[in-house]
Amino acid sequence: KMAAAAVAAGGAGSAAALWSEVNRCGQNGDFARALKSVNKILQISKDDVTALQCKVVCLIQNGNFKEALGIINTHTKVLTSDIIAFEKAYCEYRLNRIENALKTIQSASQQTDKLKELYGQVLYRLERYDDCLAAYRDLIRNSQDEYEEERKTNLSAVVAAQSTWEKVMPEDLGLREATYELCYNSACALIGQGKLNEAMKKLQKAEELCRQSLSEDSDVTEEDIEAELAIIHGQMAYIMQLQGRTEDALQLYNQIIKLKPTDVGLLAVIANNIITINKDQNVFDSKKKVKLTNAEGVEHKLSKKQLQAIEFNKALLAMYTNQADQCRKLSASLQSQSPEHLLPVLIQAAQLCREKQHAKAVGLLQDFADQHPANAAEIKLTMAQLKIAQGSVTKACMILRSIEELQHKPGMVSALVTMYSHEEDIDSAIEVFTQAIQWYQQFQASQTRGANPKSPVHLSLIREAANFKLKHGRKKEAISDLEELWKQNPKDVHTLAQLISAYSLVDPEKAKVLSKHLPSSDTMSLKVDVDALENSHGATYVRKKAGKLTGDNQQKEQGQGDVKKKKKKKKGKLPKNYDPKVTPDPERWLPMRERSYYRGRKKGKKKDQVGKGTQGSTTAGSSELDASRTASSPPTSPRPGSAAAVSATSNVIPPRHQKPAGAPATKKKQQQKKKKGAKGGW
Repeated sequence: KMAAAAVAAGGAGSAAALWSEVNRCGQNGDFARALKSVNKILQISKDDVTALQCKVVCLIQNGNFKEALGIINTHTKVLTSDIIAFEKAYCEYRLNRIENALKTIQSASQQTDKLKELYGQVLYRLERYDDCLAAYRDLIRNSQDEYEEERKTNLSAVVAAQSTWEKVMPEDLGLREATYELCYNSACALIGQGKLNEAMKKLQKAEELCRQSLSEDSDVTEEDIEAELAIIHGQMAYIMQLQGRTEDALQLYNQIIKLKPTDVGLLAVIANNIITINKDQNVFDSKKKVKLTNAEGVEHKLSKKQLQAIEFNKALLAMYTNQADQCRKLSASLQSQSPEHLLPVLIQAAQLCREKQHAKAVGLLQDFADQHPANAAEIKLTMAQLKIAQGSVTKACMILRSIEELQHKPGMVSALVTMYSHEEDIDSAIEVFTQAIQWYQQFQASQTRGANPKSPVHLSLIREAANFKLKHGRKKEAISDLEELWKQNPKDVHTLAQLISAYSLVDPEKAKVLSKHLPSSDTMSLKVDVDALENSHGATYVRKKAGKLTGDNQQKEQGQGDVKKKKKKKKGKLPKNYDPKVTPDPERWLPMRERSYYRGRKKGKKKDQVGKGTQGSTTAGSSELDASRTASSPPTSPRPGSAAAVSATSNVIPPRHQKPAGAPATKKKQQQKKKKGAKGGW
């Protein structure tokens, strides 16, 4: 463009020389030097359109978008929209004035290929993915140049965004995944569909392609390759987190942060994901990580839903760190931005609950449910949970029953019946069953135009209602439900058996009539191997002894007895001083105090004499302390293993030699010992 301007510029020799300099610098990519020459030309002719265009281009190439846009806006008479539309729209796009860029493109008199390319980028930033997809399809169809691969990459990015943020099932575009960018975008689309294992394989392929592509350039270092792979590794860690592999995900996230990538958007997403892993734990680390989400320019790198998720997590982190005012401020700001969103009001209610203001939290949720009926179901479920936490189960049931769209759901019916049973309100529980069954009857009738087939869910509810009524003694009410089930399936023996059991308590004659419908035992083929069942692991077969066994049975029992291994009884150990010639003491099993020959202990006699008198003196009882003199005297109680003792004590027999035979027993006195540290008294 500058070469054309140089050719078109004629005039004085100095101007021609300047234009030649501009042309040469432009071809060499030296736009800073070219800008100096253009400024000299504008000093000669300040309204030269070509010179102004060249100046805008030089400023854009040098990254001075704001100055370039200022020149365009100050020379609107000379630089009309049909001349400078692309440059103006591009400056606005790079300055993140996306709406202005869109207006500039749409107001252009002629839609050039450059404007169409920029139009696709603008639509992507505005998250108008359907229009963006159509724009790129048109570009790919009508363009044939060296940028075709980049357009296909952008097209795949749009499809991935639709799958992730709008939950749209992506169509097969038939793109050949020959580059790591295409593989990465395909993996993102699979994540949006919940196909995590397939997405991981795509990311691994993208990593391999990226390494191959970058390793071909000798100027690229290993650090450069790792920096390029950071976004792929970040997505891998996200898949691990979704799969519950939080430790692996956390390790990979921290590795990426250590690389210090220049992409502030990537750092913000990783920091946010680490905070979600930490939750209410490791709050100090979360406080450090949240600073990465506040970096300059993050709002221009992420989608609206990503930014919203980060703000929600900031509010939750403030709640976990007991910053109540900050939490309320953030949640209120979020609610003003998205009045119909559930999370802001739920965060506010959670903060009130942490402050023990449960009634205020319930009131806040009730106001939101009244203002936004479309989201009332989720809010009322939360209200019911708060009521249960307060112990108001009946009020929780009332709130749950007010959710009309969930009344007939099996899960809701089960929850209500369980809660009413806990409160012993059987009538209300049966009423819940009845309302749900009636809803299914009306729904089925409207779908089948008056016919009366029962859906599996409907029949399941009837059966559960019948079982519940039988359990709580409502036999007559249960009978009608069982008859309805049997009517739907007359071959159902289980239902028939239940019906007969219920009638047997209410109308025995009717039970007898119905019992005729039961199949006979001959028709029932019970293929049960009794022997195998008895011999199976864990089977407990108790054989009753019925007198003497005769004939074959006796032989069979004897045969079985032969097979059994007899356990050998171990011989009891005898005392070391056991003498088989001596008759055992019949009272050996009794305590010493209870034996007939026990004379009692001489309390305090020797104890009082020990240590009396002056040092070295002897007492009259000192001879009693001499063990050599007392050895020959008869002991107060017999010594079990001493033969001399046996001969010395006429009829005293050593203990532990045989069981007692009618020895007199006296009541054992229980001596209470005080525990250490225990107080006296009762």
